[in-house]
Amino acid sequence: MSLPRNRAAKFSVAAVAAALLLSGCGSDSSSDAESKTLVLSAFPFGAEAFEEAVVKPFEEKTGITVEIETGSNADRLSSLELAGGDSGVDVMLMSDFYAAMGEEKDLFQDVNAEKVPNLENIADFAVSDDFSGPSYSYQLNGVLYRTGDVSAEEAASWDLYGNADYAGRVAFPDISTTGGQLSVTGVADTYGQDPYDIDAALEAIGGWSPNILKFVSSSTEITNLLVQGEIVASPTLNGFATDLIENGEPVAWTATDEGRYMATNRVLIPSGAKNVDAAHEFIDYLLSTEAQTASAELVGDLPVNPEATVPDSLTAVVGDIAEDPIAAGFSTLDFPTIVANYDTWVDRFAREASSK
Repeated sequence: MSLPRNRAAKFSVAAVAAALLLSGCGSDSSSDAESKTLVLSAFPFGAEAFEEAVVKPFEEKTGITVEIETGSNADRLSSLELAGGDSGVDVMLMSDFYAAMGEEKDLFQDVNAEKVPNLENIADFAVSDDFSGPSYSYQLNGVLYRTGDVSAEEAASWDLYGNADYAGRVAFPDISTTGGQLSVTGVADTYGQDPYDIDAALEAIGGWSPNILKFVSSSTEITNLLVQGEIVASPTLNGFATDLIENGEPVAWTATDEGRYMATNRVLIPSGAKNVDAAHEFIDYLLSTEAQTASAELVGDLPVNPEATVPDSLTAVVGDIAEDPIAAGFSTLDFPTIVANYDTWVDRFAREASSK
């Protein structure tokens, strides 16, 4: 993928100041003063695999020790805010929605592009002016379905959820979940004036509500309902299909015909981080071909570095979409719009869709 010439602008706000500082420091450089221990705030899901794929090789390569703290997005964001710039965290891995909430509160500092050469090697969609740090992985929203009950063509159409033939045999994610917001946006894009036409989305989903067995709030609910045969299809992220397909379950995942959206995970440096140079080293390694390939293989993350190798376990689910999701019609969400309307939309979803 070609990269725009000005793509590093967002991440180079501090570059000139950093260069002046380092030139005047002599032997007492900031890297000398910093600790050789890096504190990483990460997701609990897949933490051991991520440590094996990325953290241990980084430690061996740099001599920097990484301490990992895990927790939910909401809990970690709340702790970061309460800490007031003294969280002790140097690098944070966070889903795009919660990252956007943190950006609204100025909880992160800009990544310095001069210290992260691999920023030039990642896909265009992984860099956004809305965020202080890049994406390092992504998930595609689509539909997980039972192959013996629903055809791929039926599963790819949002009309499936209004089809009386499948009444009581489909599920739909709640808007408060990542897949739910992506799905509501997809429905709005398909039936409304634009991807954020919440009126059109809720009118459609509310009309489907009598057909929907359950509005689910977790991926575990979706996979359990599918495996047990209680439902034949539900919108969900591609990552939740990988193990099911590998284990021989009679399911498949497909992208929708219209309204294709994806979620990203971002790597960020909190404001007030103590080990900023080490943080940049970690980010650069995380975006490298080596780390992206290992993470795709061991963690199941779709890589943002186009040179990374995508394992068969992932291509068995998403096919060649992983080569270029943008070319395949996928888009990222406009998070300033999502964050500004989130509370209102969640309330309306409960009243106009899931409670019907």
